[in-house]
Amino acid sequence: MSGQEKIWITGASSGIGRALAISFANNGYKVFATARNSKKLDELNGNIFKKENVSLHSVDITSYHAIDLFASSYLKKEGLNCLINNAGITSFKKTEDNSLEEVDAIIQTNLLGAIYVTKAILPIMLEQGSGTIINILSVVTEKIFLQSSLYSASKAGLKAFASVLREEVRGRNIRVINIYPGATATNIWPEKSREKFGYRMMKPETIADIVLSHYKQSQNVVVEEIVLRPLEGDL
Repeated sequence: MSGQEKIWITGASSGIGRALAISFANNGYKVFATARNSKKLDELNGNIFKKENVSLHSVDITSYHAIDLFASSYLKKEGLNCLINNAGITSFKKTEDNSLEEVDAIIQTNLLGAIYVTKAILPIMLEQGSGTIINILSVVTEKIFLQSSLYSASKAGLKAFASVLREEVRGRNIRVINIYPGATATNIWPEKSREKFGYRMMKPETIADIVLSHYKQSQNVVVEEIVLRPLEGDL
């Protein structure tokens, strides 16, 4: 694999994923930005200096068929330097109030979706003998937050998956980096929370810049775990 480095970012239509897509594309990387909301994806172009650096695709990561079709069509021939597992949803409800539909949606998107995507690109990275997998997790894996049981379970599951994967591919030139952001001003938070605590929350652009800087480190060095919190602490 040669030429422009290629980055696949899931959940790129809003929040941290959107900021990541803009940051990587504006720094010269070829970005495959995917999400379910194609309308919001289209809005990315207005923030990218070189439009040819971004390729927008509507992909439902809860469907392995959709993921495999995308990977086969766009990535298997050209290769992939980096996957950023970013897509995520939550509900901010007590466990007793979560519907079974919400249980399925959160676990399928945050955990199974990330595993499906990783499974789809792992053979590509193994064959080319290099790659980086970055997982956008959360501080909920380290601290208890009420009304977040499903989100916490999904992120804790992905943390365990990624940590085992890291050891399995350690000798095969593949880096696995886990990012644990605290409160960030994105639409995943209820509007009232953003209005009340927005001044304390981190900006998605800040997270994106930190992720980019660590990705750009020498390929024989890896910062495996990065915890990011608002200066004033958790909400």
